[in-house]
Formats: sequence, structure tokens, C-alpha cells
Amino acid sequence: DLALPRYRAAIFINGCFWHGHDCGLFRLPGTRRDFWETKITRNRQRDIEVKRLLSEAGWRQLTIWECAFRGAGKLGIARTIELTGAWITGSASSAEIRGAA
Repeated sequence: DLALPRYRAAIFINGCFWHGHDCGLFRLPGTRRDFWETKITRNRQRDIEVKRLLSEAGWRQLTIWECAFRGAGKLGIARTIELTGAWITGSASSAEIRGAA
């Protein structure tokens, strides 16, 4: 994750598994399902809380998902960097970069 104070921008780089992303890279393991469901649910709750606190403090947030770099629908590094740069210098308060479904 990155903080860019000059732009009051926070950038989160999220693994699709660890944050329970709704893409083809996320699959709950077949073993210890209760453990993993609890763990991933807590990660999602923490993400929501952190973003709320940052928003209240006047920070913008961008989430870049792992599927932007991996998987059948990946955007690739160059396109992800291009989109990230445009967001940093833009005015959107929040956004996400993800692979195609």
C-alpha cells in the first residue's frame, strides 16, 4: 500500500484471495472453510473501516486488485500504471482497477 500526501491519496494493492474479491481468482479453499470465511470477512470489514477513516480525513483512495496483473482478464502492468497515474492527478475520490470479468 502507498500513501501520497501531496495528493492526499492512498493506494491499496489487494490480493484477490486475501480480500475476497469477486473475480475468477478468488476461490475459498475446500478445507478449513469456516476459518477462511472468518478471516476473509474480517479483512473485508477492516478494508471498509480503513477507507471510511481515510475518507473522513479527506484522503482519496484507489484499490488496485491482483486480477489487474494476473488471470485471463488482466490489464497488464503498463495499462494499470497508466490508469493509476490518471487517477492520482484526477479528482475522483475513489476508484478501483481490476481485471476484466
